[in-house]
Amino acid sequence: MYPHFNIPCVILCGGKSSRMKEDKSLLPFANKSSLVKYQYDRLKIYFDEIYLSSKENKFDFNADLLLEESNIFSPIVALDNIFNKLKSKKVFIITVDTPLVDIFSIQKIIEKSDSYDITVAKTQRIHSLCGVFSNSIKLLTKKMLKDDFHKVGYLLDNLNTKIVEFDCDDEFINLNRPEDYKKALSLIK
Repeated sequence: MYPHFNIPCVILCGGKSSRMKEDKSLLPFANKSSLVKYQYDRLKIYFDEIYLSSKENKFDFNADLLLEESNIFSPIVALDNIFNKLKSKKVFIITVDTPLVDIFSIQKIIEKSDSYDITVAKTQRIHSLCGVFSNSIKLLTKKMLKDDFHKVGYLLDNLNTKIVEFDCDDEFINLNRPEDYKKALSLIK
């Protein structure tokens, strides 16, 4: 039996993609026209609500969008925007460029998030944008934006954060460079 989640899922797809040299959210992936379409389709069956967070509507399919008005490329801007627009107490956040995270790993993160501001995954390193974020982060994100400080690690260090450990590094591969993209394509086959 597959899990079903009552919290919204937001796929972050507003990054610069500077190391990839092109917009990675629009790269074809598996049998889908784009990486974002792949992430959206695979996750929408598990979540009641699913949104795309982006600077613009660049997508070739219909989805609920949380458009960022700021010209600053920052996950702190995205998180602030998400909680300004959604009235949920908690939201599951995942980046568009982590397409191999297993649904049962997502379930484990969500199940462990009850009494925390932030609950994120960790393998050999912390995956700070794969986890559950509570609206209790809003005061700190607003202060960080006012101070022009954009480090997600600062959020994790200064709020009640739960780290959930996983063994499989490949599952959390982040597609930053062309070689990461090629590796993920080979792993998905």
